[in-house]
Amino acid sequence: MTFLKKLRLFFIIGFAAVSLISCEGMPGGDARKNPPDPDLRVKKNLEEGRGFRLDNAFKNRNKGGDFMFASSNELWRASLDIIDFMPLSSVNYSGGIIVTDWYSDGKNLNEAVKISIRFLSNEIRTDALDIKIFYKKCNQMASCEVTQKKGPLLVELKKEILTKATIYKKEKKDKNFKEYKGSKKLSN
Repeated sequence: MTFLKKLRLFFIIGFAAVSLISCEGMPGGDARKNPPDPDLRVKKNLEEGRGFRLDNAFKNRNKGGDFMFASSNELWRASLDIIDFMPLSSVNYSGGIIVTDWYSDGKNLNEAVKISIRFLSNEIRTDALDIKIFYKKCNQMASCEVTQKKGPLLVELKKEILTKATIYKKEKKDKNFKEYKGSKKLSN
């Protein structure tokens, strides 16, 4: 074998090895979660909205593009819905942060609360949110003390956001569900 043929073979084998190794963490690669029959896999993917259908490709030609805005992110929507009673100080979707202004319920004007929500991931997980709650307590002399609190309110707030985000995700999945009507008769 000539040097060029050996070099070419080396690159082919190296590329194949790298390709196989890099597939290890790919989503959808778990055979236990996917049916072995290709027709059933196609049906499952299309019903979950993960496929491409030619019947939808030419509909709504005059309509603009399909853009993804903050309203399509379930965690973002849930967070805004949960704290909708509080005035917002800073909201930055691309930066992934929501900061409320100081809020007082009106019963005790010397105490106020401020919430900061930072999004670390778009996935609905407990570690996807970094929530900080600050309390401000002022005395009669107008000097205020601000402290960061952890405790049941923080846990409850995170739980409510994740619950509502899960509901939004399920509604979106149900809305996108379209039964696959393939040419073959498929059975479950």
